[in-house]
Amino acid sequence: MTLDVEKVRRDFPILQTSVNGKKLVYLDSAATSQKPAAVIDTVTDFYTNRNANVARGLYSLAEDATLAYEQVRDKLCSFVNARKKEEIISVRSTTEAANVVMRGWGEKFIGKGDKIVTTVMEHHSNFVPWQQLARMRGAKFDMVDITNDGELDWNDLEKKMKGAKLFAVSAASNVVGTLNDTKKICALAHECGAVCVVDGAQTVPSMKTDVKSIDCDFLMFSGHKMLAPFGSGVLYGKEELLEKMDPFMYGSEMIRSVKKEKSEWNELPFKFESGTPDVAAFIGLGVAVDYLNGVGLDEIRKHEVELITHLLARLPSVDGLEVLGPKDAKKRAGLVAFVMDGIHPHDIAAMLDSDGICVRSGHHCAMPLHERLGVTASTRASVYMYNTEDEIDALVDSLQKVRKVFR
Repeated sequence: MTLDVEKVRRDFPILQTSVNGKKLVYLDSAATSQKPAAVIDTVTDFYTNRNANVARGLYSLAEDATLAYEQVRDKLCSFVNARKKEEIISVRSTTEAANVVMRGWGEKFIGKGDKIVTTVMEHHSNFVPWQQLARMRGAKFDMVDITNDGELDWNDLEKKMKGAKLFAVSAASNVVGTLNDTKKICALAHECGAVCVVDGAQTVPSMKTDVKSIDCDFLMFSGHKMLAPFGSGVLYGKEELLEKMDPFMYGSEMIRSVKKEKSEWNELPFKFESGTPDVAAFIGLGVAVDYLNGVGLDEIRKHEVELITHLLARLPSVDGLEVLGPKDAKKRAGLVAFVMDGIHPHDIAAMLDSDGICVRSGHHCAMPLHERLGVTASTRASVYMYNTEDEIDALVDSLQKVRKVFR
């Protein structure tokens, strides 16, 4: 089976639009993916024909909404191969998922003198919560370094993992793109007696993810990076850990009973789902999962590798451009960050925008990594199932124009 890119592109209405009078070239899916019509239509249909709060009303409309909502949990359970759907917690984002674990597990089980370890390549959402947890609990906080090629330094990892109680790592860096061996990392963490938290925001949208095989204790990812609406995300946690955790937020659906003296929490997964969720967004996430399964994650990943291979081959033609991270596309997620000698990333992004090309510029919520790389900011192009080699060529051609302007 080969991914039919043109057929896929027809499913995304925004790809038919123009920017600054130019055909839209969207190369920022690492920040957020575009949405297929099936997802957009589902959200519209919910608000038009099915709008009701979930897990509350006994009337038909509410029961229909609740059923649709819970069916998404079943899909997600299968999508990441969780043991049971009760291990799938609905959150708004990867960031919220990290904070649920930090507050619910970390504040309960991390004490003074304990050791928390993460890596220098983490997104702030998988760095700052653990940094602040260490500060609040009087724990030690450390981070694993990378090699000059942008890969994790395994000698440093093995050294710093010893004695750790929690280890947090991204499945792929959102800057250097490095794919990390999360299965090996989780095994090492468990050998050292640590709980392992995996940030799957950059991998779950295009690579098969099996939490049983990885044996991670927690996995978190965002729906908006995998074709779903903003406000949808997932926290997977092993049942035995979720049972021991305290809720992050209180009230509404997470309650079993409330008395003046004390309150009791609902069973999993509702224990961690306080308040009214973004029902439409979560139902949209279910349709996004269907879409991804229909296209095929293996095909999506193969297409990403082909595009990144082409991009890595073309970028050296731009004078003064330096690619950050591994030069092998198979070692990367679907993104490439780079710097251009003498040109600020914001200027690059602004000039690319004049050609209708959308890229990210800045520190990408990864300041420690940029400091480690010796740069203040970078420009990042990221691809997904709907991108083409022609769009990669358009990017490189536009970068050539940028170079001439600043020569």
